[in-house]
Amino acid sequence: MGPGSADDTVGVSQGPLRQAAVLVPLVLHRAPAILLTRRAAHLSAHAGQVAFPGGRLEAGESPEEAALREAEEEVGLPRHWPRLIGRMPRHQTGTGYMVTPVLGLLEPGFPLMPDPSEVAEAFEFPLATLLDPAAPRRESREWKGRMREYWVWPHDTHFIWGATATILVALAQALREG
Repeated sequence: MGPGSADDTVGVSQGPLRQAAVLVPLVLHRAPAILLTRRAAHLSAHAGQVAFPGGRLEAGESPEEAALREAEEEVGLPRHWPRLIGRMPRHQTGTGYMVTPVLGLLEPGFPLMPDPSEVAEAFEFPLATLLDPAAPRRESREWKGRMREYWVWPHDTHFIWGATATILVALAQALREG
């Protein structure tokens, strides 16, 4: 199954989808990496999970504006710092969101100051792992009486799965194809 496949998203949420955006920040070190966060453990939704900086769109906001605003709020990344280069395909989550990933480039030396009310830590995921076609794997578990499949990426200290993993799969495929 490919990224954003029906098994990852369909049949979980009911009602209209809420619009959201995430910043997919590619850090341009000698060994490039993707900047990710681990959400604070006390949050009511997705506590402790790995995520991109992002969240709901506010009224009149574009996905780019929302992604930059959320990155500034969550990890202290100034809005002018990422060089935005485009949008990735939207991803419907099982929790009722339609997420627009916004790809941005970050030159080394960018300031970060994670907000502990939202983010436990920010960390980097190596692009070399992202580009390894054997790296992501499919796992499954029962949820709400139904077997669900989802992507998982290997990492020494973090469990990267769900919408974040699916967006990473889509990014990896796009980068490998060209």
